[in-house]
Amino acid sequence: MSTDDESFHPLGQEWETELEGMLDETEYDSDLGMQMAQDAMRVTKGELSEAEFHEKYHDDVMDEFGVDDRPTEAAYDQAQEESNGTMGRMLSAFDGDGEESRRDVMKKMGVGAAAVGLGAWGTVDDGQPSLADDGNITDAQPNSDVQWGMAIDLERCDGCLSCVQACAEENNLDQGVNWMYVLEYDEPRAGTPENSRNRLVRPCQHCTDAPCEKVCPTTARHTRDSDGLVLTDYDVCIGCRYCQVACPYGVNYFQWDEPDISTDQIAEQAEDMGNDGDHMVDERQRWVDSRAPRGTMSKCTMCPTRQDGFSGDDRVGTTACEEACPPDAINFGNMQDETSDPQVYASNPSRARTLARLAVGEDFLGSLEEDLDGEDDDLESVLNATALDEDTLGLLLAIRITAESGMAAGDGDIAAYETDVQNVLEALSDHGLDLESEEVLSELGLADAPDETELDGEEENGDEESAEDENGEEENGDEEEAETGSFIQEDEGEAEAEDEDEFEGPDVEAAQNLLDAFAGVPSSSFRLLEDMGTNPNVVYLGNEPGPNAEQREPTGSGVAYENISYQRADGERTNLVDNRKDVLDEKTVGDTGWSL
Repeated sequence: MSTDDESFHPLGQEWETELEGMLDETEYDSDLGMQMAQDAMRVTKGELSEAEFHEKYHDDVMDEFGVDDRPTEAAYDQAQEESNGTMGRMLSAFDGDGEESRRDVMKKMGVGAAAVGLGAWGTVDDGQPSLADDGNITDAQPNSDVQWGMAIDLERCDGCLSCVQACAEENNLDQGVNWMYVLEYDEPRAGTPENSRNRLVRPCQHCTDAPCEKVCPTTARHTRDSDGLVLTDYDVCIGCRYCQVACPYGVNYFQWDEPDISTDQIAEQAEDMGNDGDHMVDERQRWVDSRAPRGTMSKCTMCPTRQDGFSGDDRVGTTACEEACPPDAINFGNMQDETSDPQVYASNPSRARTLARLAVGEDFLGSLEEDLDGEDDDLESVLNATALDEDTLGLLLAIRITAESGMAAGDGDIAAYETDVQNVLEALSDHGLDLESEEVLSELGLADAPDETELDGEEENGDEESAEDENGEEENGDEEEAETGSFIQEDEGEAEAEDEDEFEGPDVEAAQNLLDAFAGVPSSSFRLLEDMGTNPNVVYLGNEPGPNAEQREPTGSGVAYENISYQRADGERTNLVDNRKDVLDEKTVGDTGWSL
């Protein structure tokens, strides 16, 4: 797909044409939906104010839907003054008269993930890495001190689709409704092998300034004040699909028919799992989680009922996709907390990768303590008696040395790995090994070797002795004439020299180099469509698609949707499907003629 066209949509003219075709299949005003989507993106870019946007479309929305629950100009101005950010909205129920008749006339067609030219999401490849300057990976501030989001390490993703499978099971999704989606793409770069594959993991970005929210006439699509999640109230959604057109990332799905799993089955499953709730209604008693009912829109939710504690306190701050990811490529947490998993991961990726790869858990710690019992406390004895080697111990110490503001906190995987490392190092210290000594650190390559300073001192002493032999009489004569003040100055100089020779601690740069060499440094750090001004709350590390990237069939290195099955609330297993449209074609009206 070429993006060098006059399309307003970042994914190009072909995608825009398909979206317009979807609107044409409803009884809603297609032109209005397309125009509102275009202007919603102008709002996020700063080209149009949100108040102007509301006033521009208020009459048209009222004429088409009989309701406009979007904020008025006065309400928006007041919200800006009071909250300085996204305004939370009290949802009001849409008058349902005629709703079913509208849905009945919708034809049963569907679109999964369209093949796109990923250049729309990439940047110009100038051969230089675009690593983030720091760990501050959100620009706009939400209304609270919590903003859920993710850091996704694309260079760690192995394409196993465990995240897609876990999401489908957690939310009882119909085939092809992949809220989490992993796509492969070709990247024709200089020096890149022709068969080289890259991957992009694409959940909803949960934008701080979401264009999909701006076009919703009933505010079914809204941002939660408490944590910044962009959600859909299924009880309020009328299925106009305007949010799908306004989304720059292509993450929305329309539920064309009755879902495969009933709400009763979802509630029974939640009860069997011990959930404090039905895994559908959040803490505000709004139906925003699990699969959507017929005639409404759905997308990745980042598991709001988990965040509300209904799945247990231990699952707050987690998602199903993150839990299921074997290589720890997905890291979920609070973007407003510098000690959260995604912030810690993004601020020093090689350090976080090392934590995940070492994984020195309770079993390792138990064996270590047993092996140390009765052994000497010098470095050589410790290494000989345990499973540790110099390289591993050096990495463990490098992790501690490079902790800029202490270890990570919270209940995420990175925080757990941090605790494991801390426990291992404490066990070694308790045994008597001085991990802060110059001798140990220099042996592990984390400080200058002490003998280098001593050697320099010996050479200097030798030079001084030679000078005394040649000029001894002259020097003695000078010493006899020296005043007391001269001796005081000499003593001060010797003290300063001794201070200069004192051990200054570990070498932070050497520690970071050790981590970089072990785990690698990602080639880039980016957010999708940053220039759109949507402020997405997903940051990516590595494998940034360039302007010529093109999606390819998911056939490489284990990425094969049809080979992965998942189990839903009815106990039946079904295979993943890459394209929702294929399923609907088989079940309903046949081929729609749309090329995906």
